Amino acid sequence: MDPRHDRIDTPPRERLFNAPLLAVLVAVSMPVLYVFQSGAVDQWISLAFVPTDLERGRWGGLVSSMLLHGNWPHVLMNAIAALTFGAPVARLLRGPAGMGAFFTLYIVSGVVGAAGYGLLHLDSSDPLVGASGAIFGLIGAATRLIGVPGQSTGGRVMPLTARPVVTASIAWMAVNAVIGLIGLAPGAEGARIAWEAHAFGFVTGLLLIGPLARLFGTPAAAFDSRDVMGDPRS
Repeated sequence: MDPRHDRIDTPPRERLFNAPLLAVLVAVSMPVLYVFQSGAVDQWISLAFVPTDLERGRWGGLVSSMLLHGNWPHVLMNAIAALTFGAPVARLLRGPAGMGAFFTLYIVSGVVGAAGYGLLHLDSSDPLVGASGAIFGLIGAATRLIGVPGQSTGGRVMPLTARPVVTASIAWMAVNAVIGLIGLAPGAEGARIAWEAHAFGFVTGLLLIGPLARLFGTPAAAFDSRDVMGDPRS
């Protein structure tokens, strides 16, 4: 008997932690930056976004405010969300071009989120900090990638009008409204929650993932499920 036919090939082990490196780096950067922020004398408050700055032409805070957070619960909640919802987006947008597309979606969602909040509160001088607008951009993008329970989109972006997308979007905005209006968020401690920035960021990610996926996406390979049973042939 040929000993080669008695050998049983052991399938490769599935990695316990399978998150894309890009999503991990974004998540890890938040607590690392907050360590430096909390150790600074001024808490880097000069980098925060203030709505009144829009009329003054000071727009740098739209980007720099994403590097700041209010407290540890705030930063940890955003880091977990970045890892959770950034993962499916990073799996689709792979390679150097995909990485650029990922950060484009992330940063543009954060900027639009902060700008939208600022336009609704032009007379406010309260500083806005946090990457929540960018995080909700990832949530919006992931909403079109996750699909329905028990099914996979195979790396394809679902249409905006698909039932799972519409249902999930309504649910997210309802939760966002409750969190913002009632203040049910870890670490809020009486601070105003910029739920409007979340909504603007979510819509931005929801819209951007379509064209970015067409230009830079790498869909997952489809599973070969033939209708004829038999041993695989080389």
